[in-house]
Amino acid sequence: MYFVIVAGPAGSGKSTFVSALAQWMELNGLDVVRVNLDPASEVLPYVPDVDVRNYVTTRDFMVKYGLGPNGALVLSVDYLINYISDLRKEIDELGGNYAIIDLPGQLEIVAFRRLGPIVLRELVKNSRSATAFILDSHMASNPHSSYSALLLALSTMYRLRLPLVLILNKIDLITSQQKFRDLESLSSRLYLLRLLNEDYSCISASNDAFFISLEVGESLCNIFKEIFKEVVLVSSKEMWGVEDAYASLQRVLIGGEDFVTEEYSEGPPHSD
Repeated sequence: MYFVIVAGPAGSGKSTFVSALAQWMELNGLDVVRVNLDPASEVLPYVPDVDVRNYVTTRDFMVKYGLGPNGALVLSVDYLINYISDLRKEIDELGGNYAIIDLPGQLEIVAFRRLGPIVLRELVKNSRSATAFILDSHMASNPHSSYSALLLALSTMYRLRLPLVLILNKIDLITSQQKFRDLESLSSRLYLLRLLNEDYSCISASNDAFFISLEVGESLCNIFKEIFKEVVLVSSKEMWGVEDAYASLQRVLIGGEDFVTEEYSEGPPHSD
C-alpha cells in the first residue's frame, strides 16, 4: 500500500482534493482508503474509511478541559500518538492500493510541533509515502505570497522527511478548462509559475522580492527551482488535472506514472 499525505494551508482545498483524487483512482480500478486525520473537522466532502474522530475529537477536548478551539486542536492532535497503532490496523485491514491521509487545516499543528511528524511517520511506517502539498492558486499570484508559500512547502518537506508534489488547486477560479494547461498564459497571472520556470532569471526574481535583500531573494529562487521542478495545476472541484496529480505522485512513489501498484482491485485499467 502507498500513502499520500495531503497537506497545505487552511482553505487550500485539501479535503476536496482528497475526495477528487480518491474518486479518480477508483474510476481507474484502484482501491483507495480515505483517512481523515483532522479531529476538528465537522463536514467533509467524502465519507472517511478511517476516521480519527472515532478516537478523539477537538470538541470533546474543549468540553472536557475548558479549552478554546486552537488549544483543544493542539491537544487532540498530540493525543493521536495513543491511537496510531489502531488507525494503522484499520487501514491495513481495508487493504487498499492507496491510503490518502487528510491532515488538519492548521498545518503548523501537525508539521511543526514535536509529535506531529512522529505521528505521521508511525502511521506510514514501512510504506512508500509522499506528500501532496496543496496551495490555493491565489497564493501564487504575487512575489510576497509565492515566496511565503514555497518556504512553507519546503519547511513541510523537511519536517515530514518525505518527497513532496506541489499542487496549485482551485485553478478554475483563474482560467477555463480549455486553458488551464497553458502555462505561458497562466504565468502572466501566477507569479509562482514564472518564478519556477527554468528560463526565468533568479536575478529578476530577486528584484521582484523587494522585501528582502537581492542576495537572499536570488538564493531562495535557486533553491526553489532546484527542489520544485514541477507544479501540478488542479481544480479539485471540477476534476481538472487530477490525473496529472496522480501521475506526479506515481513518479515520486515508484518512478513512473502508469497504473503500477501492488495489485489492482478490479484488474488493470486502460490508459485511455
